[in-house]
Amino acid sequence: MKSIVLACAVVLCAAVTPAMAQSQVDFGDDSGSYANDGECDDPRFTGAGMTATDLLSEDLLADATDCQSAYDAGKISLLGVAEDGKIDFGDDEGEFANDGECDDMRFSGSGMTETALIQDDIMHDATDCRAAAKAGTIELRNS
Repeated sequence: MKSIVLACAVVLCAAVTPAMAQSQVDFGDDSGSYANDGECDDPRFTGAGMTATDLLSEDLLADATDCQSAYDAGKISLLGVAEDGKIDFGDDEGEFANDGECDDMRFSGSGMTETALIQDDIMHDATDCRAAAKAGTIELRNS
């Protein structure tokens, strides 16, 4: 009897884990200019449910309904974040790489640049962003 109860508990925990992981993503609100148009416009995400237009920093956390629908349907995922939560910082191919400030709009915190964030810098300032994350001055904008 104990083994059956234990087996049921293991199955229940496995079934709950994905839902808990999804609830850790902060989708924000629907304050963006392109909210509720059936496409996710938040540059933190990637996948088939994304808009084909350029991604803008003002759409960060501003298209919640579209992004959550696409995320729940498995059409998008957090850009550069593995299922285990490990961050892929990318490379140093960005124009502002290696300047001591993180320019990747997927992050927030005091280690970020104060200049405007652009789509082209997503995953292209690895050294600066990795160092700031290690120092605790930035964090991923996913929760």
